[in-house]
Amino acid sequence: MVKYREILRLHSQEVTQRGIASSCGHSRNTIRELIRRAEEKNIQWPFEKDMTDVDLQMILFPEKKISSDHHRKPDGEYIHKELAKSGVTLSLLWDEYSLQCRETDEIPYSYRQFCRFYNEYARKTKATMHLTNNLTGEDIPVYIFVSALPCSQYAYVEGFLSMDVESWITAHIHAFEFYGGVTRIIVPDNLKTGVTKSSRTDPIINVSYQEMAEYYQTTIIPARVRHPKDKPSVEGNVGHISTWIIASLRHEKFFSLSELNKAIKEKLDVVNTKSFQKKSGSRQETFLKEEKFALMSLPNSPYEIASWAKTVVQLDYHIKIDNNYYSVPYDYIKCVVDVRVTRNIIEAFYKNIRIASHKRSTRTEGDYNTLPDHMPRDHRKYAEFDKDYILEWERPPVHPPY
Repeated sequence: MVKYREILRLHSQEVTQRGIASSCGHSRNTIRELIRRAEEKNIQWPFEKDMTDVDLQMILFPEKKISSDHHRKPDGEYIHKELAKSGVTLSLLWDEYSLQCRETDEIPYSYRQFCRFYNEYARKTKATMHLTNNLTGEDIPVYIFVSALPCSQYAYVEGFLSMDVESWITAHIHAFEFYGGVTRIIVPDNLKTGVTKSSRTDPIINVSYQEMAEYYQTTIIPARVRHPKDKPSVEGNVGHISTWIIASLRHEKFFSLSELNKAIKEKLDVVNTKSFQKKSGSRQETFLKEEKFALMSLPNSPYEIASWAKTVVQLDYHIKIDNNYYSVPYDYIKCVVDVRVTRNIIEAFYKNIRIASHKRSTRTEGDYNTLPDHMPRDHRKYAEFDKDYILEWERPPVHPPY
């Protein structure tokens, strides 16, 4: 709905049309036409308290009410299901929709508006699928990761059981391996997994995500909030993928993630090799000809996923990770430290300086990993009191014979 009240209020305060457009989020053409209509009908600020934007629209633009009453809104769910069928396109469905509207004396939306309705529907349904628990029969949600290159729109898709940092980074690693190289820039959406705090000027990237980017020598530039043009390839591919992959698999049941991802890969191959409608070639052909050469080389080994956490050093100069305990120098007792956890290593950092490193314990809980160098001098003496020391101390001295 156009902000009629606010536009006319700002106009009464002699704010420029450019300023009103920036404040209200409407085009200058819309504002110019609204001001012209208001002057013709002698409508000025201030209004009566109960005068709403809807009331102003009926007074200034009565034709909009008549027009909207006779428009027929497209059925997003029907379009979604039909597009999953081979050979069905949006243009074909729009032709059928227009014909049905004329038969019932309704006004069809334009093709562009028709596509906009469907894209909005596809975004709301989101890219999710379900596994079926083979014991209980309940549905298990699966979250779909979608990446696409900007020129060829060559896509990579994979399902995960979680949207946590480990899944997010694993998806990137698999995407790089799929493309056979690394892009110089990554433009992710502003989800909390990758971007801790979204900001126009200074977004805060998740530490593990940033570490992965540094390992692959790439740059993360998060898309601005409510700026879909920052990531047009992915925005378009999410709707396309949800049609060709998710919708086409909706009648099948999967009992494992590997089984689902195998089916996704088969459908993805079809999408990437399918010919474009308005130009020659396919996503895969365009990628090989125009984009693959620009990718940076993969490192010799993939990035080892690490998670980060903050914790306080306990009075016994140990930190607790996964119910096991690891020592740090006793000077850091009660200090807050950053802990980096990988599959095999536990590292502690204080103000970006590593102060301790341990091999990760394989025990489930209660294991103490203590380095003598981390202990106070008096504690080291007691550390030497092992079983052999006590037995030796308990043994009576042997006197020489007289």
